[in-house]
Amino acid sequence: MNERLENEKISKLLLSLAIPSILAQLATLIYNMVDRIYIGQLADGALAIAGIGLCTSIITIITAFTNLFGRGGAPLASIRMGEKRMDIAEKILGNCVFSLVISSLIIMAALLIFGEDILMLFGASENTLPYAMDYLSIYCLGTVFVQLSVGLNYFINAQGFAKYGMFTLLIGGVLNIILDPIFIFGLHMDVAGAAIATVISQFVSCVWVMKFLLGKKTTIQIKKEYFKFDLDIMKRVLGLGFSPFFMSATEGILQVSFNRQLLFFGGDLAVSSMTIMLSMNQILQLPMEGIAQGTQPIISYNYGAKQYDRVKKAISLAMKVSLIYSIVGVLLMEFVPQVFVQLFSNDPELIELASRMLRVYIFGFIIMGANSTYQQSYTSLGFGKISFFFAFYRKIILLIPLIYILPIFISDGVFAVMLAEPLSDLITTITNTFSFRRFMHKHLKTE
Repeated sequence: MNERLENEKISKLLLSLAIPSILAQLATLIYNMVDRIYIGQLADGALAIAGIGLCTSIITIITAFTNLFGRGGAPLASIRMGEKRMDIAEKILGNCVFSLVISSLIIMAALLIFGEDILMLFGASENTLPYAMDYLSIYCLGTVFVQLSVGLNYFINAQGFAKYGMFTLLIGGVLNIILDPIFIFGLHMDVAGAAIATVISQFVSCVWVMKFLLGKKTTIQIKKEYFKFDLDIMKRVLGLGFSPFFMSATEGILQVSFNRQLLFFGGDLAVSSMTIMLSMNQILQLPMEGIAQGTQPIISYNYGAKQYDRVKKAISLAMKVSLIYSIVGVLLMEFVPQVFVQLFSNDPELIELASRMLRVYIFGFIIMGANSTYQQSYTSLGFGKISFFFAFYRKIILLIPLIYILPIFISDGVFAVMLAEPLSDLITTITNTFSFRRFMHKHLKTE
């Protein structure tokens, strides 16, 4: 695989790595949406969807730790592989496995003890709390499976085994699609059934990942002698992984801000609509994430091998593909929002409100394909601090304050809250464009 990363034509290589990653992210998308689609068909579907949406905020923060250790460790391992230092790459992998297990146990304990209080803080009402607790109390028991399957899958993709990494997510997604109706409708377990289906699916995915990284096909292997905390390695992993961790964790905090403001201005129905907005976000974001993941081993390996022309070609091609996707996707949602909203509910009032919210919420994503490429490129090249800055800039400096400030000046509170998203997306992407041009000129000079 190393020979391909170093010599194969970039367009062919990116195609072979990105398509499995995109398919894997589409499986994740379906996997994430299936629970909401099935639950939306229940008699009290609107409230149940709102409850699941509240859990999504917490789950987003949980999965942030997979980014901290997975996306922090995998590019470093790729760079060391490019330098032919396989022993260091395996040390990085071992440290990340250890960290994922420990963080999972801490998170599970915290949710079992404080789950109800956290949900109330995140915007649950008396109507939605029972549904949220039914889901979260079961989901948290599978935290270690989620952390290991998602976090370690980055190390599979980083080695160039994109097809195997694709099956990690496909297995979980397909199994969840099969199990959801059995537990939700067949066994009449409703929201709790959806959580059980998710935990079983993640367990099977976890077994698949561990089997590969302990086997003979992998370039770098999980070895028990590296199951310890190496301060020097973990400083580098945390330094690089903090940006994607921050982006994911603040996404959860961001959802809390949206939910609390929408509950105030629009009630439970607006919170239900926000759950649908998050699914629309994922329809656009996850395939772009797949493109970025397919590009990461090419960028990291060739940067380690000092083949800067190949790095620049990979970044350029990834940006073009991501931009085309984000533009087409946003235009479809702008022209026919009700087509997307009706996937989740047949409630006329919910469809009308969510369609109106979607047109505002999604507009800024039209150029987010570029920003997605910038952020992944910074991380793939080992410049996590720059990636962190723009994540902080978009969410903490712009988006979260705008969620609270705009309703002061705009009478329609729900519209004002939604408007915060496109304003922050557009400003961030434009600013990052100028920064990335300077970054490329400085760090990827070639003769």
